[in-house]
Amino acid sequence: MGQAEPKAQYTVAEYQALEAQSEGRHEFFEGELFAMAGESVAHNVLALNIAFACRQAVRGKNCRVVMEGVQLAVKENRHYTYPDVMVSCDPADQCEARTLHNPVLLVEVLSPSTAAYDRALKFNSYKELNSLRHYLLVSQHYWLIEWYRREPDNKWVHAALTEVTDTVEIPELGLTLTLAQVYEEAGVAPLRATPAGPEEPA
Repeated sequence: MGQAEPKAQYTVAEYQALEAQSEGRHEFFEGELFAMAGESVAHNVLALNIAFACRQAVRGKNCRVVMEGVQLAVKENRHYTYPDVMVSCDPADQCEARTLHNPVLLVEVLSPSTAAYDRALKFNSYKELNSLRHYLLVSQHYWLIEWYRREPDNKWVHAALTEVTDTVEIPELGLTLTLAQVYEEAGVAPLRATPAGPEEPA
């Protein structure tokens, strides 16, 4: 999440009107707007690699794969975000022009300014999306994907993937995603163990 806009509170109608005419993007949380900062080349390449793999997997399956500029209604009238990659196979989302509601997969490429938000408040909100089955947090500083998946009993299971042969398996999309695919040409080195552990640098 970026910096809050000067005005203290916005209505959803004001927010959507601003987004329709603004060159930049803003996330919305309970009346506050947060300008999204520009991203690095690595961030862009990682998101593109994942989106491309998803698009190949769902071709012909009536699923939509979208990137950064498409809005997600996390909680109607309360919380709107722009995930780095989003996949929805819900028929209602196939007709939407700019806002999706029922994703199967969400991906966020971590940045120092957003890592805590992506792991905590944002993920807690995303959990309430009944359609969501997989949430990926992707480091752009070393090879690390944090994979959260929803089990049939509605519990979320976490796996940290760091090896070149590690894979994310998403049967709902017919997708098998390796770390090598994700980090291809991103200019990011494999993870090396550090005393602090696999956390995003400040």
